[in-house]
Amino acid sequence: MAETVRTLTQAEAICEATVQAMAADERVILIGEGVPDEKAVFGTTAGLQERFGSQRVFDMPLAENGMTGICIGAAISGMRPIMVHQRVDFMLLAMDQIINNAAKWRYMFAGQASVPLVIRAIIGRGWGQGPQHAQSLQALFAHVPGLKVVMPTSGHDAKGMLIAAIRDDNPVIFLEHRWLHGLVDQVPEETYEVPLDQAVIRRAGTDATLVAFSYMVVEALLAATVLAQQGINLEVIDARSVRPIDFATITASVQRTGHLLVADTAWKTGSVAGEVVAGVVERAFGALRSAPRRIALPDLPAPTSQHLARNYYPDALSIARAVVAQLGVAVTDEVLVAQLARKTPHDVPQKDFCGPF
Repeated sequence: MAETVRTLTQAEAICEATVQAMAADERVILIGEGVPDEKAVFGTTAGLQERFGSQRVFDMPLAENGMTGICIGAAISGMRPIMVHQRVDFMLLAMDQIINNAAKWRYMFAGQASVPLVIRAIIGRGWGQGPQHAQSLQALFAHVPGLKVVMPTSGHDAKGMLIAAIRDDNPVIFLEHRWLHGLVDQVPEETYEVPLDQAVIRRAGTDATLVAFSYMVVEALLAATVLAQQGINLEVIDARSVRPIDFATITASVQRTGHLLVADTAWKTGSVAGEVVAGVVERAFGALRSAPRRIALPDLPAPTSQHLARNYYPDALSIARAVVAQLGVAVTDEVLVAQLARKTPHDVPQKDFCGPF
């Protein structure tokens, strides 16, 4: 039977994945601050309480540590909870439960008990959210054995990876960039899974490999389009998974291109970008014809002011400049600025790419 494919936003795809998972398995429950309210966590939980009832879809009090412990207990007892945070920053209040309990339980009990828990959290910038509400903390969670960490970019992947995460017997941190929720993509109506450990090549190229995470995939594709007009063929890899990282796909690409750049949504020091660089150097040092480059945030808290944000967040222009510098090609900065300088303010989403992927 042929697939039925529609155009959905990422938020709609996430909501549909939740509907299908809950309809198929009564053990799946959804809990989070603001889950049943009219904003529905950026639209990702719209209509779920009306459909499945308040016994399976419900709000939670401002007690992230206690509620995370309850969700872990529910998972150990056979439920499959989905816990939602409107900001990843709120997960910091439950680090003991996540790191010392959820991540370690299966190991400490020799695989006899598992914690099938999904924790959804929103990352990203904009609208003056500032240093306590605009962080990207994927590297923090990826550091911990026992946790899987994913960052889907497209609506297709968001649906398939959320379904896979709900079915997985391990705790999965599912990070969504708020600027991706409104982008559209071709999404099958049927239930399907996307692997939690595989990258995907978004644009094939021969001159350099750019590995991008989450929203930086959008900026990478914009940069690659303009660079192609200047004769630079950039291969763009959407990493999708932070732990584990798909080094097989990344290394194979670097062996073809000889150059590596990594674009991350988080700070440069201690970043996943650095982990990608280290992993490629260990596996394919001889293939590199130049020093790898990390494109990430400066080691400063996220600014609230839109004027400070202008020079804080890397974008398509930052990526293009890094590629040109790495390859040493004769492309003037004026050409790049003319085509890649943002036409929208720096604290609202880029409008030059709306999908699909």
